[in-house]
Amino acid sequence: MPELPEVETVRRTLKNFVIGKEIKAIQVHYDKIIVGDSNRFVSTLTGQTIRDIDRVGKYLIFILDRDAFISHLRMEGKYHLVDAAAPLNKHQHLSFIFSDGTALRYQDTRKFGRLELVSKETYPYDLPLSKLGPEPWEADPEAIYQKIHRSSLPIKTLLLDQRIMTGIGNIYANEICFSMSINPTTPGKRVSKKRITELIAISKEILEQAIAQGGTTIHSFDANGIAGLFQVQLKVHMQKVCPVCDGAITKEMVRGRGTYYCQACQKKKG
Repeated sequence: MPELPEVETVRRTLKNFVIGKEIKAIQVHYDKIIVGDSNRFVSTLTGQTIRDIDRVGKYLIFILDRDAFISHLRMEGKYHLVDAAAPLNKHQHLSFIFSDGTALRYQDTRKFGRLELVSKETYPYDLPLSKLGPEPWEADPEAIYQKIHRSSLPIKTLLLDQRIMTGIGNIYANEICFSMSINPTTPGKRVSKKRITELIAISKEILEQAIAQGGTTIHSFDANGIAGLFQVQLKVHMQKVCPVCDGAITKEMVRGRGTYYCQACQKKKG
């Protein structure tokens, strides 16, 4: 699933290709890709020009002349800019046809991604974005501590809770726990306020490194053909040997999510 660095890479890449393009037509090839009335989505956005692309957590927000729409890239969702006359493949579920003869196509093998028409002025304060916690760059350690220290859930699970702090997915949660030398199964209530401050700082550092490298290429993710390079810097996720102690990396399921960690290096509980 694309995580924050991957979605940020998509945002930066798309801005180079689609800003200033006028939407001549919209073709919806799979109705469920649109949240709400697909006919309203099409009629509202047709004729408008893409002016900017914002990002909140793992959501992209396309800002047009008068309106905006949110795109949630889930699982294998991705965008491709092609010639408008190029053949459509079975996994491309929506096409924005531009007046210059190009088309932006949304492709999603699993059909889990969604697009939703939103207000250009109020989208950060409306659902689904209003339910998200702050990104690590805006996170207040005291506020995050107050949410985490009341919970008996594993710290790895709490890192994935977008209502607490948004933008951290499974890959980076594994890497953050390793960098903190903390066992991912540690209950949130056992993590001290000092460690929460450290957690936020490490989260920012790892996400910034990943963004600088274009994200992480895992399975089928790419950003319009640009593959992420951060995969070569992953310390534990999908690794076999710990880069610190040369011990074996353990993989187990923590509340349904594949979790990689070093039992020797990550003994700390909070």
